[in-house]
Amino acid sequence: MSAPTTPTTSRAASPDPGAATAELEEAIARDFRRERRLRMRDVLLAVLTPILLLAAWEGAARSGVLDARLFTPPTAIVGKAWEMVQDGTLWQHSIATVARLVAGLVAGSFFGVAFGLLMGVWRPLRAALGPTFTALYALPKIAILPLLLLIFGLTETPKVLSVAISVFFVVQINTLAGIVSIDARILEAARAYRATGWKLFRHVLLPGALPNIMTGLRVSAGMAVIVITAVEFVASNDGLGYLIWNSWQLFQPEKMFVGLIVVSLIGALVTGLVILLERALLPWKRTGGANRKAK
Repeated sequence: MSAPTTPTTSRAASPDPGAATAELEEAIARDFRRERRLRMRDVLLAVLTPILLLAAWEGAARSGVLDARLFTPPTAIVGKAWEMVQDGTLWQHSIATVARLVAGLVAGSFFGVAFGLLMGVWRPLRAALGPTFTALYALPKIAILPLLLLIFGLTETPKVLSVAISVFFVVQINTLAGIVSIDARILEAARAYRATGWKLFRHVLLPGALPNIMTGLRVSAGMAVIVITAVEFVASNDGLGYLIWNSWQLFQPEKMFVGLIVVSLIGALVTGLVILLERALLPWKRTGGANRKAK
């Protein structure tokens, strides 16, 4: 009788943990290098594009392709801006515009967030004010300037209120949308853990509405710059809007372009500050976007 044979079992070779870790680290490093190259490319494009456009503008104005009397060369605009900085004119107009802009933006944002939150959590208030706010939002805000001037006269109040009203409706609508878009299941879970009143507002409602609030602030920042410039066209004796309009009336294109450029820089600065605030308040949003991009 032959001895029983022992079956041989084939074992799959187990993967080397060290090799897998090395491959993962290499993939992460490769993605990091690729992301760094893309960021450097983006920065170069952002810097070179306006430089090339300005160079083309300069060349076209110097060569006569563009009428230099209407389209002042950038070098001449820079020279005029430096003269206005030295004599204090540019500072005077810029400070006046920035002061009105900041006051209106802060006031409009505060009341917009407050009303948006209240209307979001209290349905009767939303039913009472919703249609009225919808109708007023469609009204061009610059159109109410004559009424404000009639009530408050030629003071700073109508200028600041024009900005504040414009900002208010944008922020209020976005804040309300953020509140009502919170998933009902999240609210139910919060109430199951006895999160009511201030705790519910602090840990659920406000974080849930914050992305929409920041979107409203970003939109309203640009709108505020537009509104204050338009208001200063017709109802001010200083400010960048007045500088632009008065330069056009006196046919001084150098000063007009200086005013336009400074207004655009202020708008970019205000928007940039809002973006930095958003990144500070919503770090998870940036991380989530990076993770989705990596996938």
